[in-house]
Amino acid sequence: MNGFFVTGTDTDVGKTIISSGLAAVLKEKEIDVGVFKPLLSGISREDPASDTSFLKQLSQTSLSYEEITPFEFKEPLAPYVAGKLEGKMVTIEEVLSYWEKIKGKHEFFIVEGAGGISVPLGEHFLVSDLIKALQLPIVIVARPNLGTVNHIYLTVQYAKSLGLSIAGIVINGISDHPDLAEKTNPKLIEDLCGVPILGITPKLKEITNENIKNMVKEHIDVTLLINGMERIR
Repeated sequence: MNGFFVTGTDTDVGKTIISSGLAAVLKEKEIDVGVFKPLLSGISREDPASDTSFLKQLSQTSLSYEEITPFEFKEPLAPYVAGKLEGKMVTIEEVLSYWEKIKGKHEFFIVEGAGGISVPLGEHFLVSDLIKALQLPIVIVARPNLGTVNHIYLTVQYAKSLGLSIAGIVINGISDHPDLAEKTNPKLIEDLCGVPILGITPKLKEITNENIKNMVKEHIDVTLLINGMERIR
């Protein structure tokens, strides 16, 4: 399967903005792209503001909301915890069963996790376990400011220790007037981690489909991403 898995160094780093924007740009390049975010917490998948909705709209996939996100939970918590509160226990086998049903419907897939790479999705079942099972390279989305180097380095080293392939890093949400940490972090991250920075994206003042697509098109090197995936395949 062609595609990649988008994970973060933390929650609220902009994984969905980057995932859906990349889907829109790939679609514009006439790549047959599908999206899969198997677990969603804190919002209904049909809500226009949900991650599922953004992924569906910008990818223009014909997949249904339920096919994109088969599991949803009410509370804005790690899926494992949110599921336990509702008496729902999701296993990796169940997630992979839904994946098997949709993976042939598109030539290329963007799969988005929940929070960071070690977030529990089920009992003894982390985001990293899903990445390993899907055998997709990772795109890591991170915040730009002080402290992010540590988060990125730990994420990269953990991924490498599991034998996971990393296509690159996107630093998302840089301010209009970057401070010294934001200016110096990208080179330090590349030197320290040995992983390419695919792009440094600004914080969007207005989140619309068009703004998301244009931001990704202008600030992320999609060619570098695709070439990198070819190299590590």
